[in-house]
Amino acid sequence: MGNDSIFVNSNFGGIPPEISDWEKSRFVVLPVPYDHTTSFQQGTRKGPKAAIEASAYMELYDDELNIEPCDAGIHTLGQLEVSIDSDETIDRIQKVAADILNAGKIPVTIGGEHSITFGVVKALNEKYNDFSVLQFDAHADLRKEYQGLGLSHACVMRRISELGLKIVQVGIRSMSKEEAEFLQKADNIFTYYAANIMDSDEWMEEAAAHLSGNIYITIDVDAFDPAYVPATGTPEPGGLDWYQVIRLLKKVSAKCNIIGFDAVELSPIPGQPSSDFLVAKLLYKLMGYTLAAK
Repeated sequence: MGNDSIFVNSNFGGIPPEISDWEKSRFVVLPVPYDHTTSFQQGTRKGPKAAIEASAYMELYDDELNIEPCDAGIHTLGQLEVSIDSDETIDRIQKVAADILNAGKIPVTIGGEHSITFGVVKALNEKYNDFSVLQFDAHADLRKEYQGLGLSHACVMRRISELGLKIVQVGIRSMSKEEAEFLQKADNIFTYYAANIMDSDEWMEEAAAHLSGNIYITIDVDAFDPAYVPATGTPEPGGLDWYQVIRLLKKVSAKCNIIGFDAVELSPIPGQPSSDFLVAKLLYKLMGYTLAAK
């Protein structure tokens, strides 16, 4: 399982074999190049490779935490073989995520479109009796179905909500009427709209209060303002900035036990690697926060 490679020097962070060995690694990176249900611009299938390539040029020392998170071990799997059949792809993700979890490691998934999150969450739901999901996103992703598919990127949080999990959404600024009506009735979803959280951080305490114990974090990169991440399939104006996201992640990681996380919807733009670097740095920062909280 741990011997596949994506390309030459495929380890996240470009780290050497002695700290990327499967047996010794605390984190396992799972690249999922899937974008079958993308509704506007395709290209997220190229996101995992771009983020991992960019990560090789990061500084591995975290000056805020005064640690090198990679010392805990980061193993990078080969790209998951995906299918045009959504159910089959989700099943494959669930199986690999279950293997990671059963080995006592933390799954770090890189997409690919947002529907892939459901496969990881299903695996987590089999292992943990109780956990919550923190979602960074421009879109609610709560449609019952989209373009005839129930396992669409536009439906992923609806599927997760149906598992009975508590969800905290941050950065939302686009949804359908159907989703708005669903939210009015949902008692397990707490939504923080981008327009209401830009002027202060006071809302963060309340958001963090909805999360406790174990949490999974899913980051659709379109949660960021397009000025920070232009490389995404459906960019929405008025999004979050880097330090705002980091402040919430730091607060939540100090309060909760992070059991996994992902970054999805990166659609690389040739010759403009800034978005790729942001995703790589964000995942590495989350690894650091996870370790610091321990």
